[in-house]
Amino acid sequence: MAQDVQRQIFVNAGPIAHFANGDTSTPLVGAEMHSDLQLYPAGMGFVVESGMFVHFASSEEIIQEYSNSAMIDLQGKAVIPGFVDAHTHLLWSGDRSGEMRMRQQGMSYKDIAATGGGIRYTVEKTRECQNFDQIAEQRIRQSISMGTTAIEVKSGYGLETQTELRMLESYSRMREKFPNISIHITWMGAHDIPNGLDRKQYVESILSEQLPSVLEQGHADSVDVFCEPGWFTLSDTEDICRESINGGLNVRLHVDEFVDGGGLDLAAELGARTADHALHSNDDARENASKAGTVQGFLPGTPYVLGNDNFPPAILCNENNWAWSLASDFNPNCQSLSIPMAGSLATHRMRVDPIAALAASTRNPATTLTDDRLIDGIISVGSKANFNVLHSHLVESWCQTPGQSPIFQTYIMGKRY
Repeated sequence: MAQDVQRQIFVNAGPIAHFANGDTSTPLVGAEMHSDLQLYPAGMGFVVESGMFVHFASSEEIIQEYSNSAMIDLQGKAVIPGFVDAHTHLLWSGDRSGEMRMRQQGMSYKDIAATGGGIRYTVEKTRECQNFDQIAEQRIRQSISMGTTAIEVKSGYGLETQTELRMLESYSRMREKFPNISIHITWMGAHDIPNGLDRKQYVESILSEQLPSVLEQGHADSVDVFCEPGWFTLSDTEDICRESINGGLNVRLHVDEFVDGGGLDLAAELGARTADHALHSNDDARENASKAGTVQGFLPGTPYVLGNDNFPPAILCNENNWAWSLASDFNPNCQSLSIPMAGSLATHRMRVDPIAALAASTRNPATTLTDDRLIDGIISVGSKANFNVLHSHLVESWCQTPGQSPIFQTYIMGKRY
């Protein structure tokens, strides 16, 4: 990690994808996502002071103005914002690699769970785990190594109060350990129904015990519920979310991953920041979500690892100016913290423009993680100096090298990692 620096001066950048046009408190939609207006041409320079961008100009102007200062020559390499991974299940223990063969033999998600696999196996191993901090730190470092500079992290593999609280406590300590990256903490006690309880009993325990304890602890920023037929009903989800809202939490939801269960409509009604998966949501629900300011969070890594050719409808969203984002969905089945991999799937499988896919991996998810002026996910005066320098002189290369990193250097608050 680099030494502390109060001022850094960068010159001779290739094209810079800044995504700072318009009202940066809102996501980009439709043609805005891949407009040339979101790019600075090659040849620009910029100045970072105390971790923030303070000045952009041509390299010639920067060199003249700061002629007595040391400078970093980017040699024409493209510059993009640090990635914002707004959907991860970062903390869990246990290895479920054997489930690959089960899926190849035709077993469904629910079939595997019925054999003792799936989420409940992970819950058992996670409850036994005593080294949350070690696991969380290793995975955050891995995420940074792939260019991520802001991340959402969920609990949800405890499914009982004490383990859920231990997970949230570990995430809070990661905020102290990594003060220069944005870590957004989400409580997801309603991820599955634990062994020994039926759905109604567990929802009652969430509302009467787990949620009050989470609110008293004070680490969580948001609530998330697995709103899906066979898991938590629309009524369950609404009850948990409304009580969470009353306690000061924002809402993020898993919806409509396997069927159209009405989850996206409920997310819009609740004013959720984001409704993720949304593979099977109907068009009216997508329109309602757009009007409500709910971003559809697409997670192409999940259908990819499950062998499903039904990828999220990003092109449809662009055609209708519906806001959407990309994330890794890191979890025991989808063990990738690589946003460039998610971008590769978006471009190669979903046929999304690579600049639009980049907007969906930076500015758009950042708008779901903050209540204040947007300072993650863009490159602009007053925003955090969180950015990636690519190996290539082309911005489009950010998602075109599956199997190897496109990142030459990552800077977080002006510090090179």
